[in-house]
Amino acid sequence: MIGFLGSGNMARAIVAGLVANDYDPSDIVVSSRDPRNAEKLAHATGVDFAQSNEELVSMIGYDGTLVLAVKPNMIPGVLEPLYADLAETSILVVSVAAGTSLGFLESHLPDGQAVVRVMPNVNSQIGAGMSGICGNEAATEEQLDSVFAMFDSIGEVARIAEKEFPAFSAIAGCSPSYTFGYIEALARGAVANGIPKHQAVRIAAQAVLGSAQMVLEKAGEGLTPANLRDTVSSPGGTTIAGVIAMEDAGFSASVVRGVQASIDRDIAIQRGE
Repeated sequence: MIGFLGSGNMARAIVAGLVANDYDPSDIVVSSRDPRNAEKLAHATGVDFAQSNEELVSMIGYDGTLVLAVKPNMIPGVLEPLYADLAETSILVVSVAAGTSLGFLESHLPDGQAVVRVMPNVNSQIGAGMSGICGNEAATEEQLDSVFAMFDSIGEVARIAEKEFPAFSAIAGCSPSYTFGYIEALARGAVANGIPKHQAVRIAAQAVLGSAQMVLEKAGEGLTPANLRDTVSSPGGTTIAGVIAMEDAGFSASVVRGVQASIDRDIAIQRGE
């Protein structure tokens, strides 16, 4: 059985994805600081709900999966009351909280507890997420595979080393915000030239979506984003004029700096700074 401790946006996205991908709702249970939120999620998806976190642990059983879907600063407070109960089980603990290392999670759990860390992104809400996962030494391959399948139901999944999580978080977890900003900027440029804002946003978003799909499909042919960029940059044309203007304004450099800033901040958060 899978238990979700927390009923916010990410928990709702994962639960909805599991149910939509043939997970039995009766094998899923949710809890929340406010039981009414858990009950609301349960009624919306057909899963069960617990009145407390302690009841949640009891319901998922000896070898179930407990998904921590709460803010990072809440993790010590929610795990402390569950410590004794978890010590008597073989429950797999899965965290989707940003900036929480396996070591941090282990420090608040009984010795030998299997732990898997997952970094999903906001696009998981529409089944188009990109998640990274890694496990501690106690997590078995079978357990990692079960978590992989869980998050594969709401998008794509990559198994990565924990040391790579800050970089993964920057280009998968933070990048939707960068991309939303890019789409907004494209739309503003079109609005300045007469296209209505709502139409400009839709046009820009579809162009970005198609471009991303093109990158993924053409990768199998050995083509890179740089290769594809060249195919639409005709000599003396409109595209190359725009590309040069953006590069002159520091487009690529600003993106790389943004990625690095996100990585640096992730590392700082893990240090408690």
